[in-house]
Amino acid sequence: MAAAASSPSPPAVITCRAAVAWGPGQALVMEDVEVAPPGPLEIRVKVVSTSICRSDVTQWQSTPDLFPRIFGHEASGVVESVGEGVTEFQVGDHALTVFIGECMSCKHCVSGKSNMCQTLGLERKGVMHSDQTTRFSIGGKPVYHYCAVSSFSEYAVVHSGCAVKVSPTMPMDRICLLSCGASAGLGAAWNVADVSKGSSVVIFGLGTVGLSVAQGAKLRGASKIIGVDTNPAKQEKGKAFGVTDFINPAELNEPVQQVVKRLTDGGADYSFECVGDTGVVSTALQSCSDGWGLTVTLGVPKAKPEVSAHYGLLLSGRTLKGSLFGGWRPKTDIPLLVEKYANKEIQVDGLVTHDMPFSDINKALELMLQNRCLRCVIHMPK
Repeated sequence: MAAAASSPSPPAVITCRAAVAWGPGQALVMEDVEVAPPGPLEIRVKVVSTSICRSDVTQWQSTPDLFPRIFGHEASGVVESVGEGVTEFQVGDHALTVFIGECMSCKHCVSGKSNMCQTLGLERKGVMHSDQTTRFSIGGKPVYHYCAVSSFSEYAVVHSGCAVKVSPTMPMDRICLLSCGASAGLGAAWNVADVSKGSSVVIFGLGTVGLSVAQGAKLRGASKIIGVDTNPAKQEKGKAFGVTDFINPAELNEPVQQVVKRLTDGGADYSFECVGDTGVVSTALQSCSDGWGLTVTLGVPKAKPEVSAHYGLLLSGRTLKGSLFGGWRPKTDIPLLVEKYANKEIQVDGLVTHDMPFSDINKALELMLQNRCLRCVIHMPK
């Protein structure tokens, strides 16, 4: 009589290397961390590539608590194990991690009007959505998550609703940018602003997000795309993504908004704040047209989170809107962007300026702090 087939063993704790932040602005330290098995509706992912987003740097520098912590959220990887109740993913699937999820059943998810999932929204407490605890520990003591992802680790546990399955043929060291920065910019132009053909656009900050806004505006047929940045090197880079005019505020003897108004016959149809400076929001509002000008703010501020603007700017018909992840619903929409990348309808590769091994992650952070890179992709050990 043949022996009964044994059931697969449940996932066990994994010990791996992670770049741990022990305090605000302190260099990351390579540590051996324990990664717990995935809980119900969670998956554990072997991270393949993770790129450094400006919001990682901002929170690492400015958040006074929630340490020790593992940052990183813009990542791709391979599913190593699945938790109870997971049906969408199987071991070996390729996936993008996403800092907000889509539960498919809450008020916002079913509305079709929002990507602000009430169950899997932006996580700020350094824990998992499901049980408000961590999956990382060192010597039995918890290590906090970032955005419920924490991809500066060889393995990470994420909710299955915060991951998107992708084809194994896609280059993981490039499509990882679609899990945050590139998608955020494209979506701000397409979903939030709905940029129209022949319109004028001004973009404050030509980082990864701002360049992606420019690309989105170009693909929508905008006739004038003005890039504003204090880094003169961004002028040439901007051209590759659709920027038609470049303004360096450091070289002006008058307010930026006056130059924009001259270039656009009174103000741009759309303006985008991609710097992460709430003071720039007011400048962006002043740069767009009376009557219908729309300003979209995308940046995460390092300080002074309150936005201040003269009420007359709004009474004159201008609109100020916020944008989180470009309005994209991760499960529903991101596969479409991956397909556009595969078909060469959108460019992502040009946003990557550096490729570095995991061991050099502090060098990558330094490049970001010195404004010497757009996106640095970190390659995890194989």
